[in-house]
Amino acid sequence: MNMTDPSLKPRRRGRPPKQDGAYLDTRERLVRTGVAILTEKGFSAVGIEEILASAGVPKGSFYYYFGSKEEFGGTLIAAYAEYFARKLDRWFLDESRPPLQRLRDFVEDAKAGMARFDFRRGCLVGNLGQEMGTLPEPFREKLHLVFLDWQARTSRCLRAAQAAGQIGDDLECDHLAEFFWIGWEGAVLRAKLERSPAPLDAFSRGFFAALHLQA
Repeated sequence: MNMTDPSLKPRRRGRPPKQDGAYLDTRERLVRTGVAILTEKGFSAVGIEEILASAGVPKGSFYYYFGSKEEFGGTLIAAYAEYFARKLDRWFLDESRPPLQRLRDFVEDAKAGMARFDFRRGCLVGNLGQEMGTLPEPFREKLHLVFLDWQARTSRCLRAAQAAGQIGDDLECDHLAEFFWIGWEGAVLRAKLERSPAPLDAFSRGFFAALHLQA
C-alpha cells in the first residue's frame, strides 16, 4: 500500500472540509431543524443541544458547522427568507388566478400550514422580531430586510390587481403591503396564542374589505 498517495492520508481533525458531501448534508439538516424549532420557540430559549438532538447530530459537533450560535441564527434567517420568498412567488406570480385571489390563496395556504401543526408554529421572522431586545443587534437589520422583501412582493401583486381593475388606481400599494404584513404578523401571533384560525380570518376579512371600500 502506497501511503504517500494523497487519497490515503488520514483526514485532519477539526472542521470538515466544506466541499465534503456529508458535511453539507449535516449542515443542511441542522438548518432545517433550526428553522422548524424557531417557528415554534424563541431563539434565546432554544439550546444548541436541543437542535443537535432533534437533527440527530452528535453532541459537541455544532461548532464543526457554525462558528457561533449567532452565526447559526443568521443562517436560519437567510434560509427562512429564501424559503418564504419562494412560497410568496408561488402564489403571487400565479397568472392563472386574478391578483387579489392570489393573495387570498396565500392566506388560505398559511392558515392550513398553521393548522397542520395545531397552531404551535408561526413565522420565524416574526418570532425573532418579538424577542429582538435579547438578540444580537445584527439580527435587527436582517429581519427588517426580510420584511421589506415580503412587502415588495406583496406590493407587486397589489399593483397587478390595480392593472386588472380589481382595486382603485389611487391606492398606494407600497403602503397597503406594509399594512398587510404588520397586521398579518400580529394575526399569526394571536392565532398561536388562541390555537385558532379566527385571528387570521378576522384580519384577512378586514384587509380585503378595506381594499374594496377604497376602490
